[in-house]
Formats: sequence, structure tokens, C-alpha cells
Amino acid sequence: MLTHLLVVDDDVDIVELLRRYFSTNGFHVSSASNGAQMRKILRAEPVDFVILDLGLPDEDGLVLAGWLRENWSGPFIMLTGRSDTVDRIVGLELGADDYVTKPFDLRELLARVRSVMRRSDRQVAQGAQSTRLVFEDFTLDLTSRTLTRGGGVDVPLTTSEFNLLQAFAEHPNQVLSRSQLMMHTRGNDVGAFDRSVDVQVGRLRRKILAHGQPDIIRAVRGVGYLFVPKVTAS
Repeated sequence: MLTHLLVVDDDVDIVELLRRYFSTNGFHVSSASNGAQMRKILRAEPVDFVILDLGLPDEDGLVLAGWLRENWSGPFIMLTGRSDTVDRIVGLELGADDYVTKPFDLRELLARVRSVMRRSDRQVAQGAQSTRLVFEDFTLDLTSRTLTRGGGVDVPLTTSEFNLLQAFAEHPNQVLSRSQLMMHTRGNDVGAFDRSVDVQVGRLRRKILAHGQPDIIRAVRGVGYLFVPKVTAS
């Protein structure tokens, strides 16, 4: 089956450009020009990937990014013409898997979409051959790609957050550099000094702390991060 790509953008020229390009590269492409249409499509049919423009006229793209992560489990990339890095950081905070700025190269956008999809597929395949990783009061299930605590209370994670936590749990008490962590969450198509990994770690930390657990991810100044709890497989 073709990968179903949903393009959310009010610029008809960009939508048609992406429709033609991705269709010739093995995708089934749908489009929405506003948030209401996006929600309607996602509720009505299965969608594998979303490209979301942050500059929609009816509703702020960052609001829609937050809605996606709260109500939809698939990966998405932000498409933005904004030069302010704050918007990109906020988007990553909200759970976006990557971002591309306008004007963009079609080949780069395709490569980033495929990179995010490969990481997601690889994590699922690895999880199917693995077990559950238990640390503190948490259980990370690599098959169902879920994190639970205590008596089975679900802790919602984005795709990037799950990949990041899996990297930590599979390398406990081992300092991981930002570039190593970026390989797990976004692949090798970004620079080793991309600070968005700090955003993702911070977001993951807050979710763990929100469940009454200690800070189990420690920053190692000038190097990266250390996952400190004992991890056992079950």
C-alpha cells in the first residue's frame, strides 16, 4: 500500500507541487488548507505522515502541532517560512519530529520524510524482537512502543520522545553525546550541535517528573546526557 501523506497548507501552488512530487515518489497525497479540514481527514481515514505548515491563516500552526501530538500518534514535519528559531523550538517541544524552512528543496523534504519514517519503522522492528525494559517505576515496552508506570498507567510519548527514551534505556549509565542521541531521534541528517536534542530531553524529563519520579536523566557538561537508573529486561 502507498504511504498516505497529508499536506496541511493553504498555498495551493505549494500543495500542488508537493502532490505531484510525492505522488511520483510512491506516496498517496491528500491535502487540507486549514485546521478543520486536517482534523476531519485524520478522523475519517488512516494517515501515515503529516507535513504541517505553521503559517495557516485560520489557526496558528503551533496550536495545530499541539493538537496533532495530543490526538494523533503518527509522525509529522513542520513546514515554516518563519526565521525565528523560537517557533522551531516550540514546535519540537510540542512533539514535531522534524522541521523544514521555506524556501525548501523538494529532495531534502523527501529525504527528511523518509528519514523519519525509517526511524519509526526501525524502532518498531527492533521492538518486535525485544522485551520490556524496566527502570524505577516505569516499563518501556519496545513491542507496543508504550511507556507505563505503576499499575499500568499510560505515559503518552511522541515518536521522538520514545526513541530518545529507548536510546537511554538501552545504554544505562553510559554518557551519550548529543550527536548520538540525534541519530536515534532524527537520523544523521542534522548537525551534531543541533540544540533541539536539549529540547527533547527537557520535554522527556518533565513528563517523568510529572509522575513523581526523580530526575533520572543527568546532563554531563560539555558532553551529553547520562541515564542513571538500573535497567532490567523482563
